[in-house]
Formats: sequence, C-alpha cells, structure tokens
Amino acid sequence: MPDLFSVLAEPSRRRILDALRESEGLLVKDLVAALGMSQPNVSKHLRVLRTAGLVSESAERQGRRYRLRAEGLRGVDAWLDPYRAFWTDRLQDLGDHLDSTRTHEGPPR
Repeated sequence: MPDLFSVLAEPSRRRILDALRESEGLLVKDLVAALGMSQPNVSKHLRVLRTAGLVSESAERQGRRYRLRAEGLRGVDAWLDPYRAFWTDRLQDLGDHLDSTRTHEGPPR
C-alpha cells in the first residue's frame, strides 16, 4: 500500500477527493468535466486513490462510479490527533489570557 501522505501530496488527487466529498458518487466522466482534466489523467489518479483505500469504485451501465471512503482517511486523522490536542491547548491558553486581560481592563468598548 502506498504511503497515504505521498498519495495526498498530489494536488490533482486532493481535487478529486474534494469533488467526491461533495457528491454521493461520481462517474469518471463527471470528474473529467468537473475538474477539467483528461480522462486518462483522472483514471490514473483514481487508480492511485483506490489502491490507497481512499476511494471505492463500482461498475455501472454508464461507467465506473467512484465514492470517497472515509475509512481510508482514518490514518490521516490519527496522525493529526496529537496536533489537534496541541492547538486546542494553545487556543484555550489564549482564551484564558484574553479573559484575564479583559477582567483587568474592564468591559470591551
């Protein structure tokens, strides 16, 4: 399986994921039209995203439909979790500081 961050580093792949996030599922031709990319280029990126577990595909009469797989993003979420905690703590510290500053200066104008 490819490294998830290497897969996500490619801007075109992130654009495809964004398009799939906004829709229940899209055909390759829909992605081509929405993104202004060639069909072979979209298909190449979809293959990488599918191998990484970020999208699923199903065959339909009109073509292949792709959907975002939330499970595939769990690795990114797990990696971000400590950073989320870091920023939450820092924002809480900032809020506490601002609250104490307002108390000493009086009500805001």
